[in-house]
Amino acid sequence: MPRSAFGRSVPRAAWRRRYVAWLVLLDVLAALAASRTVVALVDEADAGFWDQRVLGVSSFALVANVGVPLGWLLLLVAAGAYDRRVLGHGTDELKRVVRANVVMAATVSFLALGFKKDLSRATVAAVIIGLLVYTLLARFVARAVLRRLRRVGQRASQKVLLVGRLPDALALHEVVTRNPGAGLRPVAIHLPHHPRPGERVTAPLPVYVGWDLVPLVHQLGADTIAVCGPAGLESYELRKLAWQLEGTGLDLVVVPQVTDVTGPRIHVRPIEGLPLLNVDEPTISGLSLLVKSVLDRVTALIGLVLLSPVLLAIALAIKFSDPGPVMFRQTRIGHEGRAFKVWKFRTMYTDAEQRLAALQHQNESDGLLFKMKDDPRVTPIGRHLRALSLDELPQLINVLRGQMSLVGPRPLPTEDDDYRGDVRRRLLVRPGITGLWQVSGRSDLTWDDAVRLDLHYVDHWSLAYDLGILWKTVSVVLARRGAY
Repeated sequence: MPRSAFGRSVPRAAWRRRYVAWLVLLDVLAALAASRTVVALVDEADAGFWDQRVLGVSSFALVANVGVPLGWLLLLVAAGAYDRRVLGHGTDELKRVVRANVVMAATVSFLALGFKKDLSRATVAAVIIGLLVYTLLARFVARAVLRRLRRVGQRASQKVLLVGRLPDALALHEVVTRNPGAGLRPVAIHLPHHPRPGERVTAPLPVYVGWDLVPLVHQLGADTIAVCGPAGLESYELRKLAWQLEGTGLDLVVVPQVTDVTGPRIHVRPIEGLPLLNVDEPTISGLSLLVKSVLDRVTALIGLVLLSPVLLAIALAIKFSDPGPVMFRQTRIGHEGRAFKVWKFRTMYTDAEQRLAALQHQNESDGLLFKMKDDPRVTPIGRHLRALSLDELPQLINVLRGQMSLVGPRPLPTEDDDYRGDVRRRLLVRPGITGLWQVSGRSDLTWDDAVRLDLHYVDHWSLAYDLGILWKTVSVVLARRGAY
């Protein structure tokens, strides 16, 4: 059992221990798979180990089946790839796996040089690449299983006590309950002050006031305290709480005042024991943007070629099911306010625009868009296309022409003048076929939530972030969540 800084045993959640154990097993299997792949694909993979045996076993077999898995596990541990704070969410875990892989490459090179082994370069390269690919695939699978457990039965999650003013606590509660895959499950709220006389406290969780936090957490069976907002605790109270939690196995999470700013834009700068948060401005230009543009167009071209039979089948289904054009083109506002025509498969009857005015009073959206779950203007085939987002596939043409990106804020059928204030920041990047809005709830989100997510993407976009959103898009589309 882990120990605290003072040597006391620190309890850990049983699900987390089991999850780490499964990760260790998967990482060992990934290392063995990398070794077997090299033996199968590389001729003379055992170059540098010929005629050398240890206890009757060839030294190459020992290195491939024992040395590589053991060394890989040690490097993953050293890189913090099993740190409970990064497991199952975000990109930090994956970055640590990549870091361990780089160290593995350097270690093998130094050992070969030190022992004067003339190793096959193809063998070394294949082992390093195989370790990275198999380990990342295994971790993606483990994450998918973990998220499934959290969504279905709320298992394998941290039970959280929210500490702070009611609005701040409810804001965090809304975010984490909307994202069960993050593994945080609020169980109660603790207010810093008693409500004023006559003030009603309405919350979806039990509310406590005036308790000592550590005994309350133990009573609730929770394992995490989340301090919400600036009024959650005074600075000295927060420091005292951190001391009290040492050796208890309880986690302390502090929600900063600077919200929706994460990742590499935040740097901690301590001065005389006072941690200052440096918040860098977002980077929306440079080499990464150029690479993103090139990858978008190459992927769009390949996608159009590979999906051409599917596109043809959808076009024929639309043509035979309802008279009218197959494609629907509409003006949208794109990068830096430039208008363009977006391509989509037609999913509505041809008189949809004329019937819109009569349906405005049934609008279920609170923003710039018209949304209606049972829109009578949608054709039967259109409902199926929308459910699986197949109507969006022709937008690969817009991506190929540089008007859109694979990932970005969705282009809206509005005028440029409608983008005022903070909402206009959506136009700093190219609109996308999918985006953070789509993988976080799609049409089920409010307009404010959708705008917040789009602005978060604009401020934090990266190639790794795009890949993560594309990965999530597949599961969201197949589950048909929020599509209408």
